Amino acid sequence: MKTHRRLVVLLLLAMGCPVARAEQFTVFPDRKELRSPDGHFVIRSVDRSSRPGELTGIFHTLVIEEPATGSVRKLYDYVGRAAVAWSGSDFIIVTDYVNKKTSRVLVFPMNANREVLVVDKVQMSSLIPETQSIHLQQNDHVFVEVSSVEGTTLNLRVWGYGRRDATGFRLLCRYDLAGGSVACK
Repeated sequence: MKTHRRLVVLLLLAMGCPVARAEQFTVFPDRKELRSPDGHFVIRSVDRSSRPGELTGIFHTLVIEEPATGSVRKLYDYVGRAAVAWSGSDFIIVTDYVNKKTSRVLVFPMNANREVLVVDKVQMSSLIPETQSIHLQQNDHVFVEVSSVEGTTLNLRVWGYGRRDATGFRLLCRYDLAGGSVACK
């Protein structure tokens, strides 16, 4: 329980920090919708319909709706919590808190022809130098969080703790979306 409270406090502190070039993050499913900066789109969290005997209340779905046309597109299913923000009008950025020990980043381009980018502990570990990736590999609590997209650069916070870093570690990373390279400090 103590670890869970720490995660919630850190999540709230992270969301309260100013974020360059990203709208304020909204935590789903606590909130039910987030409007785009231009007002043309709405991101909604909807609960999955279930049949008798199926699990309910655990799985949620993020959808994007265009109220003017009534069109709705599914973004993805999530369990737990997801911190969502608009980064300009080109991207929807998400930190998906998969469980109490990890999170991952998803970047949804508004252009439906571009692929969704997913960045998690395993991918980050393979992209950064061994002196940094050892923190991701040897700790059981590792969080990859997105703060913004600036042009073709994804700004990330990678942090965690565990048996290697009992007092924690923190990396600030810039992920080049065009080239797939990552630089952390």
